[in-house]
Amino acid sequence: MKKLYIILVTGLLVILMSRCHKSELAPEATYDDRLSGGKATVFDESSHALTHSIDGMGARDERVHELGDQTFEAKFVAPPAIVFGGLGSIFNNVSCINCHRNDGGGFPSTGSATSGLLMRISQSGTDPHGGPLAVDGYGTQIQDQAVLGYSAEAGVQINYTESPFTYPDGTSVSLRKPTYTLQNPYIPFSVPYMLSPRLAPPLIGIGLLDDIPESTIQSFVDAGDQNGDGISGKVNMVYDPSSGETKIGRFGLKANTNSLLTQVATAYQQDMGVTSYIQTAESSFGQSQFPWATNTDKPELADSLLNFVTFYVRTLAVPARRMVNDPDVQAGSVIFNQINCAGCHRPTIMTGPDFNLPQLSGQRIHPYTDLLLHDMGEGLADNRPDYLATGTEWKTKALWGLGLLQKTTGVAYYLHDGRARSIEEAILWHDGEAAKSKQAFTSLTQTERNQLIKFLNSL
Repeated sequence: MKKLYIILVTGLLVILMSRCHKSELAPEATYDDRLSGGKATVFDESSHALTHSIDGMGARDERVHELGDQTFEAKFVAPPAIVFGGLGSIFNNVSCINCHRNDGGGFPSTGSATSGLLMRISQSGTDPHGGPLAVDGYGTQIQDQAVLGYSAEAGVQINYTESPFTYPDGTSVSLRKPTYTLQNPYIPFSVPYMLSPRLAPPLIGIGLLDDIPESTIQSFVDAGDQNGDGISGKVNMVYDPSSGETKIGRFGLKANTNSLLTQVATAYQQDMGVTSYIQTAESSFGQSQFPWATNTDKPELADSLLNFVTFYVRTLAVPARRMVNDPDVQAGSVIFNQINCAGCHRPTIMTGPDFNLPQLSGQRIHPYTDLLLHDMGEGLADNRPDYLATGTEWKTKALWGLGLLQKTTGVAYYLHDGRARSIEEAILWHDGEAAKSKQAFTSLTQTERNQLIKFLNSL
């Protein structure tokens, strides 16, 4: 009997130890680098890879996501149409999907349904909240289209100048630099103005980025470059009209928006001329061609539809990494860290708690961004401040999904204005805080450069 007791106790201890051992290993087993979005990752390499909702939502949330998707794709028309009739009077495009094709990026063109490039404008000084100061008669964005009976604010002409870059090993690549000119302004400009092109970015993983704690973003700042790697970074503090507070910016190419709700509402207002309960004023309000002295009309976009689209964007999944076992991809990953690309493009971040969407809560994600502003040098400068962002600073772009842009959008363009036609060109435009990393990249062998680019295409 005693022997049987000892056998039973021993067996129980073995089982318990085994379970404890497995539970200790379980978190490690989930550290799969293919899971770029943690639980919010989707395995799809097709042209629709950027269009999926996060998995595991309930029937109600799936329905809200679907309604948001339908509104995201809806084309607005001029009033008095009953359905989606709030377009204009001046605008840049007629739907969200026209700029964010397959939820990806846009074309660096203007004035057409296939465009995805917007032109911000402001004059010297700041508004009452510390943001860009509007130009009289033009606001803070050039609307290059108009409904019947109105005039577009101006057209945007883009001219490119090609210049060769030669590596130390003799290999050459051509870089193109854009020049932007406003044509046929509807009224003369009364003051000197500053322009800033902004290419529509991919939308994947925005809900995850929204759940990164502010304390985490702040921890990435290296004020004064204490570690001597040439990289410091800073947060942008911006006014959020949806809350009436000044908070850390995390959306937009200069981190000039704090909340996703405001980002979506402002896109409707500025890009399509569609008002909402967040952005109540017409984009043409105050212009000589806008006949009303006050703006008292009810919002043109129903509250529910704005919230649906915001939820839709928030719940877009992130495509999984590919080719993770490829030797060249693995070598490229090592090079990425060796030349300190990870100094700004941070591979791994933890999201904070999200009580509404557990798929976004406490996730180990691989966005390859720090959401900070960095000085990128004069070559990429727009010379237009945006809250705390200077004319040479841009937010670190998230790199997840980078290798799928070509397939999902038909043709891929890179950087804030789409000037780069390849990942290689985009790297070569880096300067400022990224100068050391770019110099290290140019000093690599061609094989090593190809390995790095293949790694970036695996993201």
